[in-house]
Amino acid sequence: MTDNVQFQESVQFEERPTGSGHLIGRATLNAPRSLNALSLEMIEALDRQITDWQAREEVVAIWLEGNGGKALSAGGDVVALHGAMVKHAGQSRNPFTEHYFASEYRLDHRLHTSETPVICWADGVVMGGGMGLMQASQFRLVTPKSRLAMPEITIGLFPDVGASWFLNRLPGKTGLFLGLTGVHLNARDALDLGLADRFVDADREQVLDALAETHYQDDRDANRRQLHRTLQDLATRPDSLTPAVMDHLDTINTLCDAATVNEVVHRILEHKQCDGWLDKARATLADGCPQTAHLVWEQLRRSRHLSLAEVFRMEWCLAVQCTLHADFREGVRALLIDKDGKPRFRHRDVDQIDPSYIDSFFQNPAPQHPLADL
Repeated sequence: MTDNVQFQESVQFEERPTGSGHLIGRATLNAPRSLNALSLEMIEALDRQITDWQAREEVVAIWLEGNGGKALSAGGDVVALHGAMVKHAGQSRNPFTEHYFASEYRLDHRLHTSETPVICWADGVVMGGGMGLMQASQFRLVTPKSRLAMPEITIGLFPDVGASWFLNRLPGKTGLFLGLTGVHLNARDALDLGLADRFVDADREQVLDALAETHYQDDRDANRRQLHRTLQDLATRPDSLTPAVMDHLDTINTLCDAATVNEVVHRILEHKQCDGWLDKARATLADGCPQTAHLVWEQLRRSRHLSLAEVFRMEWCLAVQCTLHADFREGVRALLIDKDGKPRFRHRDVDQIDPSYIDSFFQNPAPQHPLADL
């Protein structure tokens, strides 16, 4: 049974009644042709509706999903960002990208700190901005089709949307390796790394029905425990999936154990063996943006002891600075605009980059930080 369904061009909201008369707020990203890439319109619509649901005591949970059967979200709307970068090329400020990243990170922070439990149905492709939504959720559900990644090195950005926070909390050197190689993770990898909470091999409607049939109380803590039990009962183990990360953990830790990012990159690129998973990771790094490799190293180093709010403020400066430099614009052009697959990045390799150049990316380009109030 559904009630009060609202349709918008790019996002759909529904309030589903429960057996106890409470509500579950359901938000569906509705741009399947772009694999639910997060436009500014979608971000702002989500933020408004989620803020409303969080303020209402009858809403016991918020459910996030993507339409189309292929993705939760493949990332941010980098095509729109590219247009803004072209428009403001050579300028010291970019109003659209400043607003876009501030809005996206504010939404992610809102989800991270939500007292109303957030459940993310992380089915299909979950990358970039989609990972931001997923990792900000309290209950992260993966399926046999889940494919997670932070592949920003391919376009000259960096792992953002709070990745400085969640990559730093992964076992060993896996966070650094994921950021440098953009390697894809299956549901078992996600569980092994702590990037997911439950593996569910069932239809999403069955899961929602089970949640809606539950009787809730007027007590947030009791309801959170009930949600935990219901989702636990629905979950299974993804034993048929290969634990690629854990199978390669010792190798990852050895390759990434170095004093500089230059050493790490060279170790990965020189480690050649007949291993399809590692070979693909190495190839992505080899074709990726050297500037991004330095940004990944430095963002993880600088954010190690930062609060969540401080992480988002740091990442906003990094993201906006990337839109003011040429590599991000060029990476998007090559991958998604002209689609020639041949980005002409400013530097040929990591050894060409001066550390002082990377330092400039951490400078705030605005007189006042838009996330200062987090």
